[in-house]
Amino acid sequence: MIPGTLAAEAGPAAGVRRVAVVGGGTMGNGIAQVFATGGFDVRLVDEKPEFVERALRTVAKNLDRVAKRQNWPAVRARAILARISGGADLSAAGDCDIAIEAVSEDFALKRKIFEALDGIAPAHAVLATNTSSISITEIAAVTRRPDRVVGMHFMNPVPVLPLVEIIRGLATSDATCALTHDLTRRLGKTPVEVNDSPGFVSNRILMPMINEAAFTLSEGVATRDAIDAVMKLGMNHPMGPLALADLIGLDTCLSIMEMLHQGLGDSKYRPCPLLRRMVRAGWLGKKSGRGFYEYAEAPRA
Repeated sequence: MIPGTLAAEAGPAAGVRRVAVVGGGTMGNGIAQVFATGGFDVRLVDEKPEFVERALRTVAKNLDRVAKRQNWPAVRARAILARISGGADLSAAGDCDIAIEAVSEDFALKRKIFEALDGIAPAHAVLATNTSSISITEIAAVTRRPDRVVGMHFMNPVPVLPLVEIIRGLATSDATCALTHDLTRRLGKTPVEVNDSPGFVSNRILMPMINEAAFTLSEGVATRDAIDAVMKLGMNHPMGPLALADLIGLDTCLSIMEMLHQGLGDSKYRPCPLLRRMVRAGWLGKKSGRGFYEYAEAPRA
């Protein structure tokens, strides 16, 4: 499929035209961008109008960058951006075919959103979550449509990385999984299905590596630069684990490690005390201007 047009061939997701994205942060605006680029009409919802405006500015900036890099016609980026409308009211999801929640890793907040979406979204709509660690089964249980609740875990940065981790909850139907797989492929991305378990596959493997890098730093085994250099030059990782933690957000890393520790009950998943202290200090990574590294300017979204 050529980005910018909907796929013509029939498939489980052929009827999907309208997408609601709840949460306008880094993940939410990236998800909105890839759906709009794929030709879908997108409603981007956040709790405050200024958050929505910031998200739309970020998408516009990212699309301009892509347009220059790929030599798009001048009108193409504007046409994609025009497919995204924003608002601060969940009623925007009232005519969606799928709603994707992309807020912070807080079950109480997600529960509130899914309870509301369940009453607002049409009966046929799939409710998806971009959670990176919270149980899909538990989220689905707060709705009256647990068979139509599924995990769609996009990777950061969403417009660049091809993987979407598809997580099946206990009640998720085969039809819902088939639709989600097809929709992911229509975005030009690769779906990989996993079962519901703390951290799924991606973060059950990734976060302990980041956590161990923090332990290695805190114990004085090596400097931050040396730790990241070993993993980049020796293991062929594109980014060192400490720099990656800053990109993800140290608060998010801590939240996922706590979820792994609680959900799996194994001491090997205990969060590094240094990681905890940095989060308490407000050193959250790139988004706050300081984490394991220092940044001249914190990004706006």
